Amino acid sequence: MTIRILLKLFILCAVAFSCAGNNEVLLISGEGNFNYDWEFIKEPARPVSQEFFIKEGLKDSLWQKISLPHTANIEPVDSSGIHWQGISWYRKFFIVPEEYSDKSVSLQFDAAMQVAKIYLNGELIQIHNGGYLPFQVKLDGKIRFGEQCCILIELDNGDNPLVPPGKPLAGLDFNYYSGIYRNVTLLIKDKLHISDPVEANRVAGGGIMINYSEVTRESAEINIQADIVNEDSASRKAFLEFSLLSSDGISVMSGKSDISEVPGSGYSRFSHRLIVKSPRLWSAEEPELYLLKVRVLSDGQPVDSISEEIGIRTISVTPKDGLVLNGQKIMLYGTNRHQAYPYIGNALSDNAQYRDAVKIKQAGFNFVRCSHYPQSPAFLKACDRLGIFVLDPMPGWQFIGNDEFQNNSINDVHQMVRRDRNHPSVIMWEPSLNETDMPRQFMERAHQAVHEELPFKDVYTCGWVDDVYDIYIPARQHANPPYYWNRYSTTRPILTAEYGDWEYYAMNAGFNQTAFSGLKSEERSSRQLRGFGQRRLLQQAINYQESHNDNLNGNSIGDANWLMFDYKRGYAPDIESSGIMDIFRIPKFAFYFYKSQALNAEPMIFIANYWNDSLFKDVKVYSNCDEVELSLNGKVIARQKPDRDKLSANLEHPPFTFSVPVFSPGILEAKGFTGGKEVVKAERRTPGKPAKIELSSDLSGVDLVSGKNDIVFIYASVKDADGTVIPDAVLPVSFSVEGDASLIGDNPRKAEAGISSILLKAGNKPGDIKLTARSEGLMPEELIIRVK
Repeated sequence: MTIRILLKLFILCAVAFSCAGNNEVLLISGEGNFNYDWEFIKEPARPVSQEFFIKEGLKDSLWQKISLPHTANIEPVDSSGIHWQGISWYRKFFIVPEEYSDKSVSLQFDAAMQVAKIYLNGELIQIHNGGYLPFQVKLDGKIRFGEQCCILIELDNGDNPLVPPGKPLAGLDFNYYSGIYRNVTLLIKDKLHISDPVEANRVAGGGIMINYSEVTRESAEINIQADIVNEDSASRKAFLEFSLLSSDGISVMSGKSDISEVPGSGYSRFSHRLIVKSPRLWSAEEPELYLLKVRVLSDGQPVDSISEEIGIRTISVTPKDGLVLNGQKIMLYGTNRHQAYPYIGNALSDNAQYRDAVKIKQAGFNFVRCSHYPQSPAFLKACDRLGIFVLDPMPGWQFIGNDEFQNNSINDVHQMVRRDRNHPSVIMWEPSLNETDMPRQFMERAHQAVHEELPFKDVYTCGWVDDVYDIYIPARQHANPPYYWNRYSTTRPILTAEYGDWEYYAMNAGFNQTAFSGLKSEERSSRQLRGFGQRRLLQQAINYQESHNDNLNGNSIGDANWLMFDYKRGYAPDIESSGIMDIFRIPKFAFYFYKSQALNAEPMIFIANYWNDSLFKDVKVYSNCDEVELSLNGKVIARQKPDRDKLSANLEHPPFTFSVPVFSPGILEAKGFTGGKEVVKAERRTPGKPAKIELSSDLSGVDLVSGKNDIVFIYASVKDADGTVIPDAVLPVSFSVEGDASLIGDNPRKAEAGISSILLKAGNKPGDIKLTARSEGLMPEELIIRVK
């Protein structure tokens, strides 16, 4: 295929998609997004039958018009019941032109929850088990080129003890949200092409695999392995061209392989080495990325290509030296993340995934554990670009099933590694069923699966059991207070994978989460909604401070708090609220504690007191400055150094605690000084009565984009006349939108701690959209958002 033909093919694809919204049957040429013009039925009344594959065979009114990513059910945030489980159908009509009848044609599903039966033109052609990893559906040889085709996906997100995680929803600490909740892509390729790393199903093979050797500041070797598949019956000769571009688009290096014969109905592996002089090494502080381009040529013509962002780095983890990146010892300072949003479950746009990663970075973290399953490739790409280290886990939590379940789990490990192996952010793998009593043989198989897939020296597995795995990752609650580190006498490197929640909630009640005993008072818990008030939000922050400070007594490579964002789960009706941001991604006080601990950060300061309670005169200030001066209504109360107590002894930047002698409404101001100079300041005003609403959107530096099912949070803040958020305001707020966009969520919704939230979903057209928020007794507020 010539470059001119390939370019024409992509132009045709773009034109087809631009008209997709008005076409009953989508004409597709080339490779492209397959997310549009789907139809959907939840809880169909009868089994799949032939009539469903004929456009006029079933009343259109039974099918909802939808696009992907999609959730099968809009889940209430405040409901006391568990989320919906059941059968849903996704159907799409399409035509692949006859001119592509000699091509390899497949559909790539990035994820669908969790058992998928795939029908093509009325025939069941494939069943996929698993809700977190990609799968492909081969179409050539099955579709009728040039004619209308119909694909129907029957999804079942019901409890299934054979499909990891396997645990019934009623006992699960997260949710099996249904839907085709990640992207679907149509792939039209030459029969000779770079294979997909998951679909190829070859140990340490498939796709493109990268590793690095002899890495210094002066030079680095990039070792490239490419797996080329030939679906023709006759053998074909091929060679590969490689090029490497810097992050600013400058060509750094290029090369090509020798010509090799790829056998018919077979594959060949090509290897090549690029030597980069003065490489820009990837790190959390400087996440330098290169763009690697690989092109396949046959008979002198390009037939396939792939581009992948890579990061050059070295890593070693030992009990003696800890974690060493690019020759420098570092500490992991991190959090855990569940991938769900309110209402839409797991059906986040790629941009929404990026915005979550931005918040993790803004909190000061350099590390995230993707609890407890493989998360979106878009999230990992965001971590690559932002400089966030990742622990990548297999699906699993407090459950192990029979031999079939265990074999499926091991298969998940292989597929996870194949999908994610080239991300520089992924520095550790978790082939361990979290908090599960696993047989030793299973652990050995899972550990070995990672090392079989990545036969290199800088590869590390992790497990919550101090056995088999390269790194021991207990949760803090797995030991007994008050001397947590006495329990951890392992000879392995250690990372505290969870802390700050369960040990305060249930006094180390272990894993029996259905028979709580010895609970501390709710005020002592780390599970605090923003609406519970400033005293309880401060207690949550103190819990995290205390446990993180104590973690630093041990000889660990780092820790990860539980957790970043509030979330819903199966085993309890309420929101799990130990997040340092709420379910709508609004910060709690603890967010600012962590932000103050970040290394090499800009000066910051935050007053953890609303200054609206005459009985709450102790003022906690989080800052990374040397000194803080606190004043009330212009009068200096004190200028002091950070706290030095048992909760702060190991902290880089302990908080500042002030005692205000007499409460007086007004302005509380904190100024931060470094090297004797004022570098930052913040203030709190005693809130007055509700006077207005202020609308804002959470773009997190990423534009709201049309045609991508992009979604952002909208916040309506109830403020007084001076612009201060009123933290005890619970007024209902109604939202409306004009333009090509829609709202998802409770509408109206009561404000929580002065802020009401809803989701805004962009449509297919760029342009301005207008949001309006209303609350009784207040003037309506408008906000214009530009959709790209």
